[in-house]
Amino acid sequence: MTLVNGTAPAPGPTVGSGTGGLGWALADSWTMTRRELARWARQPVQVVVGLVFPVMLLLMFGYLIGGGRGIAGEYVEFLVPGMLALTMAFGLESTMLAVTQDLNKGVVDRFRSMPMASSAVLVGRSVADMFQSALSLVVLIGVGYAIGWRWHDGPAAFLGAVGLLLLFRFAMLWLGIQLAMVAGRPEMVQAVQILVWPIGFLSNAFATPESMPGWLGAVVEWNPMSATATAVRDLFGNPGEVGGSWAAEHAGLLAVVWPVVLLAVFFPLAVRRFARLSH
Repeated sequence: MTLVNGTAPAPGPTVGSGTGGLGWALADSWTMTRRELARWARQPVQVVVGLVFPVMLLLMFGYLIGGGRGIAGEYVEFLVPGMLALTMAFGLESTMLAVTQDLNKGVVDRFRSMPMASSAVLVGRSVADMFQSALSLVVLIGVGYAIGWRWHDGPAAFLGAVGLLLLFRFAMLWLGIQLAMVAGRPEMVQAVQILVWPIGFLSNAFATPESMPGWLGAVVEWNPMSATATAVRDLFGNPGEVGGSWAAEHAGLLAVVWPVVLLAVFFPLAVRRFARLSH
């Protein structure tokens, strides 16, 4: 979809009409992705804040509140993978805010009235958010390396860890899209933050479950973010939990299963709700 002189183009092939339909949908999706990326250039402060905030958390916990209990080895090597997973979880807030803003400004309704693939709006949103998440990982990994964190198990394991982090972010992205359409207003994002922050910190990002009361440690071990953080630590060759629970021993499996389950639930819910917006 290309806008010329502020007007919409003539209708093209519809989704599902063969190769042309697929090509039209991909072109529309890329147009929507470029629209989201262009907003970064117009709002550089918001982008910078989104990149700097997890860095501040990393430095704060690494230097001011460092020395997590139950950690064997350098705390920074335990902390950085946990912060990477936490950043992917907190990306849900930025997704929700962007979607609710578009809904309230009527942007989504205008796009839906144009001759474009109906999937393009959500695809463009998801691709742009994944770009931003990948950039956040690059920045945070760079800062972690600068303060002494290292990975030890080669490039294949490193790429596998990054893949698990992005998979977790992709699942949280669709959860964020669904919650945004349910909430409907940007101010409701604050209500979700009240839930996201405790869930994010109720994990093994900063301390091992073994250092917590028994019941709390059990809850933490089954947190989807904890599974991703543990699996990523294993792939990086960084220190992890000292216990032998089933969740800790099968963290790699859970780091795949949890995001797949979240996607299986919230992806169809988000697509269905988006399809009903104009009804």
